[in-house]
Amino acid sequence: METALITGASSGIGAAFAQELAVRQRNLVLVARSEAKLQQLASDLQDQYNLQVDVIVQDLTAPGATQSVFAAVQEKGLTVDLLVNNAGFGDYGLFHERKLSKQVEMIQLNITALVELTYLFLPGMQQRRSGGIINVSSIGGFQPLPYFSVYAASKAFVLSFSEALWGENKATGVRVLALCPGPTESQFFQVAEFPPSMAGKNPKYVPAEEVVRDALKALAKNQSNVVTGGLLNQFLVNVSRFLPRDLLVSLVEKQFNSYQ
Repeated sequence: METALITGASSGIGAAFAQELAVRQRNLVLVARSEAKLQQLASDLQDQYNLQVDVIVQDLTAPGATQSVFAAVQEKGLTVDLLVNNAGFGDYGLFHERKLSKQVEMIQLNITALVELTYLFLPGMQQRRSGGIINVSSIGGFQPLPYFSVYAASKAFVLSFSEALWGENKATGVRVLALCPGPTESQFFQVAEFPPSMAGKNPKYVPAEEVVRDALKALAKNQSNVVTGGLLNQFLVNVSRFLPRDLLVSLVEKQFNSYQ
């Protein structure tokens, strides 16, 4: 039975990946900071699907965190066939008014930890000539987002990085996918401190389960990226091809501006 490692597995898209992969009879390694939530999810999935579910409680922004995760997997004698780099967060507001420590932590989690885990687990997949990596980006990775400046830039990195690895690994048997969801049913906007007054400006949130199913379909087809959430999101990620960048950023700024 194959094994999937999922970061940020305690809630939202990460928990939905755990549930869907359990249905598909994958053993799981669940990584997050919240021990109670991870243990409860692991217990539920083990009882329901008769799987091996290992838990690694780890803050991926801590020094040496990714090496600790990799070492724990090796100590358990596990082979990771699918790596889901889902852990990440955003932060809403004027860049110069937000805490610098939170911006740096966001880069550490959204970019650095993702790159390090990919670097650690990819060689084994290449040697076995099989495996998959899903890196969770965002439709925000396709254009700058005023008031989400660092978040959108981090997701642009994830998109570019993942597509490049997809190109490098076409002949290795390893599939790499950039998953680019739009607004999804999760705690993202609460953690980002998105103003409640802005809720009406955004499209309907898509269930995390739908995002996960679309991602696994795209991975099976060996796509380099997938934009989930329907035609509106497809339009949003492609509109930058037809509008001058200054105009595009100005329009997005008006959409996300809660300071007016």
